[in-house]
Amino acid sequence: MIQVLQSVRRLPTLLLLTLLLSVVSRAASATHIVGGEMDLQYVSGSTYQITLNLYFDALFGNAGALDNDLTVSVFDKANNNRMQNLVMPLTSNTLVNYTNPSCSSTSSLVTRRLVYSARIELPANRFNSTAGYYAAVERCCRNNAISNIQSPGDAGQTFYLEFPAVVRNGQPFRDSTPRIFPALGDYACRGELFTYDFGGQDADGDSLQYDLVTPLNGNSTPGVPKPAVAAPLPYREINWGLGRNELNQIPGTPTLTINRATGRLQVRPSVVGLFVFGIRCSEYRAGIKIGETRRDFQLKVVTCTPNAAPSMTVRAATATSVYREGLDTLRLRPGASRCLNLRFTDPDSPSRLSLSLRAVNFPASLLPAFSITQGTIKTPGAPDTLVSQLCFPTCFNTRGQVYLLDLIVSDDGCSLPKRDTVRVAFTAQPDPNSPPALLTTAGPALPLRARIGDLIVFDVTGSDPDSDPVSLTMAGVGFQPADVGATFTQGVNGSQIRGRFSWRVDCRAAGRPLHEFRFLASAGPCNEPQVVTLTVPIQVEYKNAPPVLTSLQVPASTSATDPPLVIRRPLGGVFEATFDGIDIDQDQLVMTATGNGFELAEAGMSFRPTNGNGQAAGTFRWDANCAAISLPDRTLEVTFQLQETTCLPNPQTRVVRFELVRPEATEFKPVNIFTPNGDDLNATFSIPDLPADFCDSRFASIKIFSRWGSQVYESKDRNFRWDGDQRVAGVYYYLIEFTDGRKYKGPITLER
Repeated sequence: MIQVLQSVRRLPTLLLLTLLLSVVSRAASATHIVGGEMDLQYVSGSTYQITLNLYFDALFGNAGALDNDLTVSVFDKANNNRMQNLVMPLTSNTLVNYTNPSCSSTSSLVTRRLVYSARIELPANRFNSTAGYYAAVERCCRNNAISNIQSPGDAGQTFYLEFPAVVRNGQPFRDSTPRIFPALGDYACRGELFTYDFGGQDADGDSLQYDLVTPLNGNSTPGVPKPAVAAPLPYREINWGLGRNELNQIPGTPTLTINRATGRLQVRPSVVGLFVFGIRCSEYRAGIKIGETRRDFQLKVVTCTPNAAPSMTVRAATATSVYREGLDTLRLRPGASRCLNLRFTDPDSPSRLSLSLRAVNFPASLLPAFSITQGTIKTPGAPDTLVSQLCFPTCFNTRGQVYLLDLIVSDDGCSLPKRDTVRVAFTAQPDPNSPPALLTTAGPALPLRARIGDLIVFDVTGSDPDSDPVSLTMAGVGFQPADVGATFTQGVNGSQIRGRFSWRVDCRAAGRPLHEFRFLASAGPCNEPQVVTLTVPIQVEYKNAPPVLTSLQVPASTSATDPPLVIRRPLGGVFEATFDGIDIDQDQLVMTATGNGFELAEAGMSFRPTNGNGQAAGTFRWDANCAAISLPDRTLEVTFQLQETTCLPNPQTRVVRFELVRPEATEFKPVNIFTPNGDDLNATFSIPDLPADFCDSRFASIKIFSRWGSQVYESKDRNFRWDGDQRVAGVYYYLIEFTDGRKYKGPITLER
């Protein structure tokens, strides 16, 4: 660009600007697109990650067409309404690798993978259309050298995917679209079969189906190579060249096909050239299509030097003839050689050959190993034929079945390696192997007997007559040894392994009379060891008699369902009780008295215990007061308990309910007339037989009112006396109130 400006610095300004814009436009619209695809991955909540992989022709593409960002547009499929536009920055720029790197020097393919990615929010209150949504990015232009479409240098690509609503039937519907991989970095040879795996993965485990589609051109052009935003559907398709169409994208026998289930491409191209092709990966859940993604890519077909397939012969180590595939079955027997001798070569010169194995009908974890896996032939100083040996372990056991093993030799021919496969049928019997042995010093008299506090120690020794490595383990039958404090430490003693069992029996063992400790010795070649077991039972002897709680004042209940004993006292009354506890096991005894929901002292109660081994005593006293009235449920319940300190304690309890006795109510009959006339007879109004005061129900006041409602007298003394206060004769009214809300009222006649 600088050189252009220097060479035209003397041109008129308008011409210079026109030339500058022309250069910039050519750089932005230069042919460079090899292909690409998008995917959408769920992150969390309403957040997703949208990614576009653009494959860039690094050999012939103009670097000026490398974008620092691309804009993706999201639309509602039901009405093509634009939901949002999102700028995706360039996050990665790497080369696409070849399947066979040795072929890359003969190819004119250098492809870069440009990754554009950003977080996108898809809230359920907006993205709930049952028709689903689609995302698109439009960019121009494709490689000018493409052979199977018209005007390839003017053709753009629309990167496209579809995804479902994020809510279905009122519930979140999470979906990540398929990821198609890997990118194609190889070329094909004219006249030779070419295959490539374009299969994808789906994070949700949805079913994937593949088919060929016509690549989308869209609306980008050399004049507008990078639209600011993508337009909605429909998108123009590319124009196929003469004789090409969706089902015949690359000339060949067969033409390009894709496996509907696996995504594997196959073609035997018949014409040299650069061919674009399009595939679609559709996503199904519960048999219903929920989305799709598309990939466009290119396949270059070149004329290759003919490549002959390598060959291999297989011979058992003790056999006199070569193994015949489909006719022979190898028998690997105890005491005989278990090796196969392999010779492999290739007509081409030079050639680098590689060996590999494939288990056909048995686990791949059992595969043996080659003595050599690769080598070069027919170069100066190198042989014409390579030799390798394959030996099966002595423990290999097919258990009477015929196993099938593919021995594969591959060359490094271009574009794809050729191979020769020999399928070997074989049976194998392992060499005889004796089981391990277990010995213990626990003694012949079993079960062992123990009491709480005893220490049990004995040794367990494992050995193997075939000198195979031995491993020892310990397990409890129905329990974990560590949960009861048992340990098993091991050490090697020559060809033996010895473990020491140690158990200080404590209270954790008291709940299970019999503890069975099982010891296992495992030994044997390969992954099929033999196991022997030895069980040592230990009888834990634990006896405990419950303590006895007695009291003359608080006798024991005759049934667990009996209600608590009730003790009643009037206000100011006293209740005292003594408790005695004994235990024939001489366990430590602790006697307690606990108020159920209150503190003893708050209710006028006290308890003085005397605790000891095998004996305990306690003295209880209740000075009846009004505390019960202040409790939420006005209930005074005390639990007396005698607790022993032992492994499985059996506490003894008494529950006593204490009730405060209210005074008996007297009949309330106040006088209804008094005569303060100077004769000292019935001269005052008083009520000596008022209801008695009790805790929260106490006399509060008396008020006397005239017949017109005016208060004429008040007293807070329950022993009040009203002499009339020079009031005129007539009828008056009294109101007596107690602190608990009770009221008494009535008339009183004053006569002079």
